[in-house]
Amino acid sequence: MESVRKAKQRLRNYPILLGKCAESATVYAACVTRDLNVQHKTCDKEFQLFKDCLKSAAKEMKTKL
Repeated sequence: MESVRKAKQRLRNYPILLGKCAESATVYAACVTRDLNVQHKTCDKEFQLFKDCLKSAAKEMKTKL
């Protein structure tokens, strides 16, 4: 059951990670909601910045995503 406990802890960390990346999340969300017909890779640059932010915040907190 150790793996379940660790998974639950990672899920509890998500709001903290999202809070640390609020700016890049906002930019990505604005890109996605800009057009009703979002095409594949339209917001790829914004997503990549958001993803990199989440990875670095997780590394900073010494946790996994």
